[in-house]
This record gives sequence, C-alpha cells and structure tokens, in this order.
Amino acid sequence: MYLEIVSPEATLFSGEVTSVTVPGVNGEFEMLTNHAPIVSILKEGHVKVAGNVQLEDEVEAKFTKSDKGVWLAINSGTLEMKDNKLIILAD
Repeated sequence: MYLEIVSPEATLFSGEVTSVTVPGVNGEFEMLTNHAPIVSILKEGHVKVAGNVQLEDEVEAKFTKSDKGVWLAINSGTLEMKDNKLIILAD
C-alpha cells in the first residue's frame, strides 16, 4: 500500500509500505494492504511503519528506527485509507 505522512511543515514520508500501526482514539490499530476504507482521528502516540522505508535526510531525525520498521511520534492527527492509499495528517 502507498503511505503519505504529512505534517504542517512538510511531507515526512511517501512510499510503498507493508503495514502501518496508528494510535486511534479508541486504541491502537493496524492497516495492511486492501484494508477497508476508513477515516479516523489519531491521539498522541507512535505511527509504526513496516516495510522497506527509505527516509529523506532532512526528516530522518524525526523517526526512530527499529528492526521492525520506523516509528514517528505524533501529538494528534487524522488519517484516511482508501484504495490502498493511506494519508496521515500528523501534528
């Protein structure tokens, strides 16, 4: 699936990933390829991205790398998943 993470300052990431886990207001949930369409509000926590994630040098410091992928700390946000494209507007 295609993921785009956008902050008020810049686009932090855009590219193909295998899964994304987000901190929803009713609990953490994961989205995989062919997930049903969804719009959700996000709370403070971490967006966890799995797959072959290649980060640009200017935004790499905002992410934490682990053996399972990369994490991005957010204060809040919204997301929309539709047709294998996930857009996260993160603050």
